[in-house]
Amino acid sequence: MNHEYRRDDYLICTDKARLNLDVIHNFLKDSYWAKEIPYDIVKKSVENSYCFGVYKNDEQIGFARIVSDFATFAYLADVFILEEHQGKGLSKWLMECIMQDPNLQNLRTFSLATWDAHSLYEKFGFKKIDNPEKQMSISNINIYKEMNKK
Repeated sequence: MNHEYRRDDYLICTDKARLNLDVIHNFLKDSYWAKEIPYDIVKKSVENSYCFGVYKNDEQIGFARIVSDFATFAYLADVFILEEHQGKGLSKWLMECIMQDPNLQNLRTFSLATWDAHSLYEKFGFKKIDNPEKQMSISNINIYKEMNKK
C-alpha cells in the first residue's frame, strides 16, 4: 500500500511508479556516499527498497529509501533534496513522513550513516551508536569506481 503526504505544492509518496530513476542516479553518482554508482545498481537498490519520492508538482526533487524487514530493523539510505529546493524545510518534512509511516513503526533498530547531517537526524531520535565496539561491517567505498573500470 502506498502512502502520500501533501504540503502546499509538494508531495511525498511511496509509489515507486512515480520515481524518476534518472533524477536519483544523477544525484547519487555525484554524492559523497555513492560516487560513480552505476545506473543499474541504483535501479536494483530502488527495486529492493521501500522508497520515498519528493515532488514539486510532478517533478521529482528528492528521495530516500529504506531497507527493512518491516518488523525489527530498518536502514535509512540515499536521502537527498536537490540543491535548488534546499532551505525550504523539505528534508525535515521528509524525515517526519518517514518516521510516521505506518510500515516503519515499532522497529527495534532504525539506523543510518551520515557524514554531515547529524543535526537533522538527531531531531528524530537518531544518535551515535551506544556500543560501537559491538558493530561490525564490510565496507568497500571504492566498489563503484572498480565496477566502472570493468
